[in-house]
Amino acid sequence: MALVFMVVNHTARWWLDLSVGLSRYHLIYLTVPLSAPLFLFLAGFCVPLSYLSSVGRGESYGRLAWRSVRRGAGLVLAGWLLTLLVFPEEPLFGGEVLQTIGLSLVGLLPILPLLAWQSVRVLLVALAIGWYTTFHLAYGHLPGWLAPHPVISEVWFTGFPPWPWFAFSLLGAVLGWMWADAHRKPDRERAFFSVMLVAGMVCLAAFLPLELWLGNAPFHFTSRRDLVLNRHWTPGAVTCLWILGYLFTVLPLVHYLMETRGFRPRWLVILGQSSLMLYVIHQIIALTLVRQRLGVRFASWWLYALANVALIVALVGLAWLWPGIKRRVRGMVAPRGQRGATAVGA
Repeated sequence: MALVFMVVNHTARWWLDLSVGLSRYHLIYLTVPLSAPLFLFLAGFCVPLSYLSSVGRGESYGRLAWRSVRRGAGLVLAGWLLTLLVFPEEPLFGGEVLQTIGLSLVGLLPILPLLAWQSVRVLLVALAIGWYTTFHLAYGHLPGWLAPHPVISEVWFTGFPPWPWFAFSLLGAVLGWMWADAHRKPDRERAFFSVMLVAGMVCLAAFLPLELWLGNAPFHFTSRRDLVLNRHWTPGAVTCLWILGYLFTVLPLVHYLMETRGFRPRWLVILGQSSLMLYVIHQIIALTLVRQRLGVRFASWWLYALANVALIVALVGLAWLWPGIKRRVRGMVAPRGQRGATAVGA
């Protein structure tokens, strides 16, 4: 679902004409918290699952660490490639979401063996909260400090900078370990998701009155109370309630539908299995091809909605073909390597 929200966010930015009014802005704003934070949270959530699976197979920590470093480096390089292809005017080393996910995978490695202790997990949750809070407190001073440090500003404080976005991955890692531990017993797993669901509802219940109380229409659900640095968005404290409420509500509901009720829409599974490739490809299609090459702009919500459906259908089709494409490419490359090895042996 994070990928779907990301697609809608990007097409709203690039395809919708300004004449549709303030609704365009609200759509852009509301889909950002539903996509990027979920990517980062799930990246952290899956790391301890991979670690525990590796330990169960008898693999060494060093082997797991090397695999995670390679995966993280690959994501960083993919982010740089995307910048070169789609956003050549942006800083190459700016911290877009792929770069931050890659750095998070590496940054979580030292804590994985420590997650077995409950006291450590409590401390890490406190660290995640503190990681975000310190950024919030320092926000007013950062523009002045970064002005004479343009390299640091472009590399570490654009896009989704590790400070404070790493907090979502860190929180995800703690909860991922807790779920893996609870998964061994059905009663504990139900309790885990029940507590998460209640926490999500509490966050949402706190968010809505605060959002309505702190602003005046039509400026509800906007970035006016968020933290914008170097023209890039970071959620404010109230918006974090919306993000956490969404995360903690959706995960239990999705688990119930997919694992308990067996409701697994094939198209969503296909999207999830090829999410990295689709994250890159959809931006090339939506911005480079449709917006920049074809000059498409929609002043009609109906046409925009139909175009989004068409794009998502195309992405599902591409994701369905992708495993076969990879196998064919590997099959074309492998014989060359074998022929080369045979020639050397001869």
